[in-house]
Amino acid sequence: MRPAAFPARGQPLPRALAVRIDRLGRAAHAFHRFAHHPLCDRYASELVPLGRKTRVCRGCLLTGAGGGFGLLGGALLPWPSGTATVLALALVLPLALGPPWLPKSLKRFAPAALLAAVLAGAPWPWRMAAAAVMAGALVAYQQRGPNRTPCATCPERSREVCSGFAPIVRREQAFQRRAHRLTHATRSALSLTATIDSRVRRPL
Repeated sequence: MRPAAFPARGQPLPRALAVRIDRLGRAAHAFHRFAHHPLCDRYASELVPLGRKTRVCRGCLLTGAGGGFGLLGGALLPWPSGTATVLALALVLPLALGPPWLPKSLKRFAPAALLAAVLAGAPWPWRMAAAAVMAGALVAYQQRGPNRTPCATCPERSREVCSGFAPIVRREQAFQRRAHRLTHATRSALSLTATIDSRVRRPL
């Protein structure tokens, strides 16, 4: 979101100030950057707290852990028969795209572990098949979209900003106020410098 105080197009910020504002923006939203869900009690089971405010997505953590576990197992253990590989690949889509009541350990950890194991240890034809299954799972997940069932019955759904997004909005507003002060101070300093410079250069 671009603060209203920013210079208009064609009037870029000084590079040092632009870098500073960019860092401020990243720091302001670091606490929810990898949450991927509203920060309310209804989504508490989908989030893993790190420290006092930071939250990360439980599904993403399980996917990463499953991928690491599968890569390690596939690289170190002897690969089983082709039948076991077919069974592993056949389970990926039903698990990854399963109903909401399935635990995330089955919907995220298990599919990631199975695919990573095949990619790490199976012969090349099976690796190609695993890559195709993974691409299909990603496309199907993007088309289905996130599960917003908790929002459908939330008593706050009519609010302009619900409690799940209120901390994010407050942090964005604080960031915009800080950016406004920085850009205003910089414009004032540049204007004063230009005025002094014009007077100094004025012929006697």
